[in-house]
Amino acid sequence: MSIDQHGDAGLEGVSLRGLPKVSLHDHLDGGVRPATILELAEEAGLKTPASDAKTLDAWFAKQGESGSLVEYLKSFELTTSVMQTEAALTRIAREFVEDLAHDGVVYGEMRWAPEQHVAGGLTLEQAVDAIQDGIEEGEDAVASRGQDIRVGQLITAMRHTDRSLEIAKLAVDYRGRGVVGFDIAGAEDGFPASRHREAFDYLAANFFPTTVHAGEAAGLDSIRSALIDGRALRLGHGVRLAEDLDVVGRDDEEVRVQFGDLARWVRDREIPLELSPSSNLQTGAIAAWGTEMVDHPFDLLYQLGFAVTVNVDNRTMSRTSLTRELKLLSDAFEYTLEDIEAFQLNAAAAAFLAVEEREELIEIIAEGFEK
Repeated sequence: MSIDQHGDAGLEGVSLRGLPKVSLHDHLDGGVRPATILELAEEAGLKTPASDAKTLDAWFAKQGESGSLVEYLKSFELTTSVMQTEAALTRIAREFVEDLAHDGVVYGEMRWAPEQHVAGGLTLEQAVDAIQDGIEEGEDAVASRGQDIRVGQLITAMRHTDRSLEIAKLAVDYRGRGVVGFDIAGAEDGFPASRHREAFDYLAANFFPTTVHAGEAAGLDSIRSALIDGRALRLGHGVRLAEDLDVVGRDDEEVRVQFGDLARWVRDREIPLELSPSSNLQTGAIAAWGTEMVDHPFDLLYQLGFAVTVNVDNRTMSRTSLTRELKLLSDAFEYTLEDIEAFQLNAAAAAFLAVEEREELIEIIAEGFEK
């Protein structure tokens, strides 16, 4: 069955798109509609690598297949260039929420880096307010169609700059006003969480939840720093944690695995992994295991009891959706609806929400799958 980011997919006779889903690792500047990019670029007098949405979509796909996180990230220069005004940020955030709802998402966390959206003269606060306006407009538009969705902001600092403490204070200031957590993103290798220890100390002192990109372009040391220096409650990607697992034997379909201390800690503490299968293939994050979806260590981590979640990372760059990611995984590993539900329940339990709200979200998912 052919599927793309706009198509649907079925499993056991059920529409995957129609099932309630939770999206935890979803970048705003990685999910801008190509048509919107072209319109905003024309308004701003900016050049684009294509003149129509279909061709621009193909350009993003080509950039995404580079096999390198550094090269993959270059395509974001285009999207961020059209995200420098309040009107543009509000529009893009609104469309982002609507696209999530179209994909069956009932709760999403939108991560974005305010420091990348002030080149046109906006203050950090104006950028956050503009995004929140767009989120609320999107939620209202979805509600008018009889759907329910809730989206929170994950304020992100860029790990190669020195503004993380400033961004951390911004995130805490907006607690209760749309911001639910903090993240660091960007080039991972050479820029560990320890470089931002002051920001993470501030967040910890204010009991503010953090997720940290780690275990994508760098390995176990990066994950260790995310947990120790960043006090990460979730690992952004975290796929290379599988490097700390040593397969010591196989009996028929049973695999015997030796855990390293780091992997055992993450598994036993139920620290969620924000895995993004297609993106992990594109950036070379799973190169140690192979180049096809069936080579992804997702299933090994799942079978060993890790708190795995499924995410898109960047919808535009990977030309994907949460529905598509779930279908790709189910095809590769013969997952059932029960497995798909488990991934959503893991994500709901990991959401940066109050425990009562997480319990309500879990009920929504359970009821949706039961129907």
